[in-house]
Amino acid sequence: MSRVKRSVSARKKRRATLELTKGYRGQANSSYRRAKEALMKAEQYAYRDRRNRKRDFRRLWITRINAAARQNGMSYGTFMHGLKLAGIELDRKVLADIAVRDADSFRRFADHAREALAAA
Repeated sequence: MSRVKRSVSARKKRRATLELTKGYRGQANSSYRRAKEALMKAEQYAYRDRRNRKRDFRRLWITRINAAARQNGMSYGTFMHGLKLAGIELDRKVLADIAVRDADSFRRFADHAREALAAA
């Protein structure tokens, strides 16, 4: 079996790693060994936080909807339950946006939810 010389591919791999770690502190942007460790850790954080971002945004939307619902005399839970009974299917992202940008429309949604709760 023939011998494989690794210098070209090894250098390419190291250069790619060092390119990705540009801007890191200390030796993490210049020493290949430190850069590889830092990059592995950074990728773990990125993977974890892509999921955490979804969690954080949902919490933010719920907080905004709750604040707007309380201004209209309802709690978050009763408001959402009323919307479900009224057959209004808007997700939390859209409801939170309406709560922030258009209080008048949100008040109408709250009225619909209140009517649906009274009818049930």
